[in-house]
Amino acid sequence: MKACTAVVHAGPAMGAKFTQYTAEFEVDGELGDTSAQRFIFVLEGSVNLETGGKVSEVNLRGYAYLPQGTPHRVIANKISRVAVIEKNYLPLSPGTVAKPIVSNEDAVESHPLNDDPDLQVKCLLPDEMNFDFAVNTMTYQPGAALSMVEMHVMEHGLLMLEGGGIYRLGDSWYPVTAGDFIWMGPWCPQWFGAIGKAPAKYLIYKDWNRHPLDTP
Repeated sequence: MKACTAVVHAGPAMGAKFTQYTAEFEVDGELGDTSAQRFIFVLEGSVNLETGGKVSEVNLRGYAYLPQGTPHRVIANKISRVAVIEKNYLPLSPGTVAKPIVSNEDAVESHPLNDDPDLQVKCLLPDEMNFDFAVNTMTYQPGAALSMVEMHVMEHGLLMLEGGGIYRLGDSWYPVTAGDFIWMGPWCPQWFGAIGKAPAKYLIYKDWNRHPLDTP
């Protein structure tokens, strides 16, 4: 990294099987490539993604997925903040990879979760077996909530983007607002409800499409 600071939220040292951090760029700040696969989501400002001789501008709510081993650089056009998720790839078979993606959340169609129109989900990565993790945004209208307390084998990294609400983790309840981060380990009982006059929205990661015995 150059003229850039990483605010690390979760990583293997705390038991997570992925790393998530917020990269805070100065003008012309740079994030170099990584040996892992990487997902970026622009929270503020604008960055250029340089890869394979091509430059793509990634603006507010823009995102990109880089397969493991892809040479690239992320360079800020202005003071910027970017959510970064990195994970060692688990191929389905030798030689399989997921395809690179550059897009924007605004271009992704939303769908209601469990037929609730007040809880909308946008899947930022394709639901294809070559991808071993998923990243979604979830938007709750005021008063909307998950329909059940969830508990499952996947872990989550959750970054609050807008609004606020109450998160249940295990037997405890936590008020959360924009800027807060939650790491949820496997089998942690979890539930969220939006509170306030404005919608609540978060960016959420989960491991996906692999057997629980597989490890990165």
